[in-house]
Amino acid sequence: MVLVFDPDGRNRRVFATGIRNCVGLDVHQATGDVWCSTNERDELGDDLVPDFITRVREGAFYGWPWYYLGSNEDPLHRGERPHLKSKVTVPDVLIQAHSASMGMVLYNGEQFPPEYRGDAFAAQHGSWNRSRRTGYKVIRVLLENGVPTGTYEDFMTGFVVNSTSVWARPVGMAVAHDGALLVSDDANGAIWRVSYVGR
Repeated sequence: MVLVFDPDGRNRRVFATGIRNCVGLDVHQATGDVWCSTNERDELGDDLVPDFITRVREGAFYGWPWYYLGSNEDPLHRGERPHLKSKVTVPDVLIQAHSASMGMVLYNGEQFPPEYRGDAFAAQHGSWNRSRRTGYKVIRVLLENGVPTGTYEDFMTGFVVNSTSVWARPVGMAVAHDGALLVSDDANGAIWRVSYVGR
């Protein structure tokens, strides 16, 4: 779930429910929308359940643990909450299952080209429970005027050595004061700084 507090930590309230792991959280500078990068559930096979990045709507329910992607019932909880089936909010952008979507940031810097401003960057920590690896990269989620297009593209890759070895695992994201993108890597205890110097 996503909780809201006053700046002094008081007046705790529930903002949204049914989100398993809202690991990355940010607010869009132009629209004021709350965004979340979610690491979804396991144990349903290689291709279920997709991780996701979404606008988090106040009062919305996203399914965990009973449903996913709308009215798809989790077989581990079959028949437990039928009254919730029609109440599940479908997330905006689906990410390949088991990518382990972690930290996320909405880019508000000035260094990258203008088309990057307002887009989301998300760290994909990488799968441990899939027959073929996925994740181990940073993706860029494309938005148009603060609205998700439903698509994303690889932004930072090259960390997978082979089917049994990787040399980096992105986790956290931040935008530096100069507009560079900072990416933490817990496989090496490193922070990558990605900057744009022009064509």
